[in-house]
Amino acid sequence: MSRIGKKPIPIKDVTVNLSNGVIKVKGKLGELAMKVHPNIKVEIGKEEITVTRPDDSKENRSLHGLTRALINNMIKGVTEGYSKSLDIVGVGYKAEAKGNAVLFSLGYSHPIYFLPPDGIKMEVPAPTQVKISGSDKELVGLIAAKIRSFKKPEPYKGKGVKYSNEVIVRKAGKTAGK
Repeated sequence: MSRIGKKPIPIKDVTVNLSNGVIKVKGKLGELAMKVHPNIKVEIGKEEITVTRPDDSKENRSLHGLTRALINNMIKGVTEGYSKSLDIVGVGYKAEAKGNAVLFSLGYSHPIYFLPPDGIKMEVPAPTQVKISGSDKELVGLIAAKIRSFKKPEPYKGKGVKYSNEVIVRKAGKTAGK
């Protein structure tokens, strides 16, 4: 039995509805919806949600824990929210808030103008930091990865856009040869 899948999901300060195979979670930070696989059964009680599977086939075993984790992430997202921080390292590299969008100067011949999708809030607390927050865990991670891809950190000086908790493995530079 899936250790994650069999754990019940506590419901606090959220409204959960299941209709036509779509689970909707509504909380103080917004509303999220997800289509549940037809093999997986979701039961909504007063205090908790339980996820069960019909048999022990490989597909159903893999969907069991996944569905439970996704529903739990939705509930945590609409109550607490998710956030990722990015650091910009390099001389002249910076980010600047322009209304709802962010303008990145990353050493290219042109600035990069990034407009976040609905449900994502971007803050620039310092010119070398960007904070991304929202209620959808997958979307927050996707946007953070997209911004990081504008200029990935290089291994010699560490210049580029990196996650705040990311450790960049440095390589040795050239040595004077004789």
